[in-house]
Amino acid sequence: MSVTNFLVEEILRKPASEFIEKYHYSHSTNGVQSIIHYGLFKPDEDGSRFGVPKMIGAAMYAWPSMPNTRGKYNPINPTKCLELRRLACVDDTPKNTESYFISQTLKLLKITTDMEVIVSFADGHQGHTGVIYKATNFEYWGETGGGRILMVDGKETHSRSLNQLDRPYGRELNRRYKAGDENIFWKKTKPKHIYVYYLNKRIKRKIKKLDLYT
Repeated sequence: MSVTNFLVEEILRKPASEFIEKYHYSHSTNGVQSIIHYGLFKPDEDGSRFGVPKMIGAAMYAWPSMPNTRGKYNPINPTKCLELRRLACVDDTPKNTESYFISQTLKLLKITTDMEVIVSFADGHQGHTGVIYKATNFEYWGETGGGRILMVDGKETHSRSLNQLDRPYGRELNRRYKAGDENIFWKKTKPKHIYVYYLNKRIKRKIKKLDLYT
């Protein structure tokens, strides 16, 4: 089946979150303040699902995770900037499925919202370089600074866990860290690749005229 046969529709947060938590490498939607969600569906061509399409992908668009991101990438209208925070598809999809999925969500955003700029980050720590963003005409804006991740007993853990003192796990983690537990430490991570997409040419021209980042 060609990717162009797949369907893309706006969905609720709950099914999007459940899908992301199962198929995304992070297995988490914690901290993702998503406001628009899309599902990718495969039509039931053989009738095995009684005509009901199967969900094979999910995308979550959210307010940018960092407070200054909106103003940086859309300095003219900061409130009209979203970040593609999560994207995942099942493994056995055809080539170019993810880029097709993104392109269709961008078309829907143009039609159904007044958003102007989309930003997304390819995680170099996970070996991602942003191939799917290049395939959907995002502009490459370079790299972020290197980051760090909390290692706990040999596993990568989100840094927020250390300060979640209202949870038993967070309190125990904080206690161990302050006690100098050698199995809890920070590890440097690679920078993330920055990609920006303009939902209309007018705002792109206005932002480019500002000449902020050249």
